[in-house]
Amino acid sequence: MENGIGGLRHMLTTVFLSGFAGFMVVPVITDVTVAAVCSGPDDSCSLAVYLTGFQQVVIGMGTMIMMPVIGNLSDRYGIKTVLTLPMCLSIVPPVILGYRRDTKFFYVFYISKILTSMVCEGTVDCLAYAYVAENIHGSRRISAFGILAGIKTIAGLFGTLVARFLPIALTFQVSAIAFLVGLVYMRVFLKERLNDDENDDHHGTYGQHEHGSNDVGMLEEPILNDRPIKTRVFHKKYSSLKDTISLMKTSTIFVQALVVTFFSSFSDSGMESAFLYFLKARFGFDKKQFADLLLLITIVGSISQLFVLPRFASAIGERKLLSTGLFMEFINMAIVSISWAPWVPYLTTVFVPGALFVMPSVCGIASRQVGSGEQGKVQGCISGVRSFGKVVAPFVFSPLTALFLSDNAPFYFPGFSLLCISLSSLIGFFQSLLINDVLTSPLNKAINKISEEEV
Repeated sequence: MENGIGGLRHMLTTVFLSGFAGFMVVPVITDVTVAAVCSGPDDSCSLAVYLTGFQQVVIGMGTMIMMPVIGNLSDRYGIKTVLTLPMCLSIVPPVILGYRRDTKFFYVFYISKILTSMVCEGTVDCLAYAYVAENIHGSRRISAFGILAGIKTIAGLFGTLVARFLPIALTFQVSAIAFLVGLVYMRVFLKERLNDDENDDHHGTYGQHEHGSNDVGMLEEPILNDRPIKTRVFHKKYSSLKDTISLMKTSTIFVQALVVTFFSSFSDSGMESAFLYFLKARFGFDKKQFADLLLLITIVGSISQLFVLPRFASAIGERKLLSTGLFMEFINMAIVSISWAPWVPYLTTVFVPGALFVMPSVCGIASRQVGSGEQGKVQGCISGVRSFGKVVAPFVFSPLTALFLSDNAPFYFPGFSLLCISLSSLIGFFQSLLINDVLTSPLNKAINKISEEEV
């Protein structure tokens, strides 16, 4: 039986290639932007900042709308089919800058990046989570989510290292090639389902194949809120919005997971807006120190996601892991906000695993609310809420950071915006405490045991 974690190797490879290609561009795009739109190569003009901020907001608004739609389409037409279009579109922007990087070509890239990212941004991650949830059941699902997140982090590590040594033009060319290789690999090797010979929740499920009964297959997912198990939560005739509203009405746990997702993404996006600017203003960090810190964060994150998260998940459960991660995220930002020496941000990297535990845990909890044939809608909705949090955060934390790093601050507290970010994580932590632990029935335990023995 190939539906174990080892059977996910083709999806994990696709995620790695896509992440590698995307992260490779990140370290060099700022220099390219400044060189194209500013008067001099060393002039960090405000136009570059505004263009980047506008791009983030528009892309965030687009993905907020598109992710639930893409998730819905993946349930109808298949993950592999829907994944093809965004992976094709991802190739276009790096090809443009790989050819030329003058002002005219930069604006062509800028417009194409906005239009394509409204469909592509986060799509691979969203559908990868849906693919894992569709093919991995029981207690192994959260471990698979952790491995998936770890592979994405490792892709970022390799992409950053390669970008550091390649010339700028070659960086964009290699990025485009990596996107193309990922697309071809996905089309050739990825299976729509790992267990094609078996059935799922809406085709007849594992239980029917193994035990000759649809009822056992229906019990592959844990019983939620003492409700009778349904083989289908959504309705084919409904739109993505109506599907989401339907699930929110029937599952309190799903609503709570969405609230946690918002506050977590709100904090993460706020940290992206404030963290590096704070370190530069407070301690004079430069490019080298930023690179060292980000590299350390990436290494700690990849180790924790690949090795620590699966063990913790099986030991304490998804809900407790989620609460632990949010609390560690709160402690991390709270300490950084009152940093008294340059070594403090390096020390707080021990809390980095907390932030990386959050989304795998949320996706694991949410995935249990529906059958395996409806995971695209759930993961798409989660991705949409994450995008909403990323859209709202810059409007709040960018002005707040600028104010308290300036001479016009109401009181001296350079890290005040980071403290507010930590409080956002604390709100998510309190919300996570309200999520009920999903208990697995004896029959589910037996099914999961049989499934694990077959892997």
